[in-house]
Amino acid sequence: MSQPGSFLQINRVHLSFGHTIALDDISFDVRQDEIRAIIGPNGAGKTSLLNCISGFYRPQEGHILFDEHDLTQTPTHEIAKVGVARTFQNIALYTGLSTLDNLMAARHIHMKQPSLASALYWGPARREEVKNRRIVEEIIDFLEIAHIRNAVVGALPYGLRKRVELGRALALEPKVLLLDEPMAGMNVEEKEDMARFILDIHERRGIPIILIEHDMGLVMDISDRVVVLDFGIKIADGTPDAIKADENVIRAYLGEA
Repeated sequence: MSQPGSFLQINRVHLSFGHTIALDDISFDVRQDEIRAIIGPNGAGKTSLLNCISGFYRPQEGHILFDEHDLTQTPTHEIAKVGVARTFQNIALYTGLSTLDNLMAARHIHMKQPSLASALYWGPARREEVKNRRIVEEIIDFLEIAHIRNAVVGALPYGLRKRVELGRALALEPKVLLLDEPMAGMNVEEKEDMARFILDIHERRGIPIILIEHDMGLVMDISDRVVVLDFGIKIADGTPDAIKADENVIRAYLGEA
């Protein structure tokens, strides 16, 4: 059951593909003031759960309640508008566009002027473009990617592309941010930079974060609470210290001595 002060509630979610069960009766909550990590072995159902929250999958049972919306009943194209943004395990950028253009593309939900007015770039349409460009430039400065603002993202190093994708999620002005392995494939220095940005987003912008990550040291350092999945079943839920000492987690994921 969800606790008082919950910001997002996952209630008894069940997802299956034919006879394969991806998520089995999963329940936990996310509070406004926390970084909530989801960990587990490969195939545990972590990304499937994020796909349910972001509307890419529709669970057969259960509800996901967020900001007076049931996300399991919200049309997929409306999910971003209610305040849910995410990054992907496999980077999903417009590789032929610049960093700036990728971030501006995320501003589409905040643009109200009709296409013809925007094409003419005059009056209200011009003012709207300037306003959205200003917001994007602030994100570029925040993530320290000004030096690649005009670079084509397909030619960027992997770590910088991950940072651009984070910027694109921020450009949506989310109320909750879903990060699916944001540090996968990075070296130590890149991971430290990404961890710093995640903490800054949470602390300075006040955005609650749901984080999937395999780097256990990093998860335990920056998370407030951790939920552990194994073969689609929740086997533990608690503070990092409690998770590290949980025998079921040690046996299923962290490994026994």
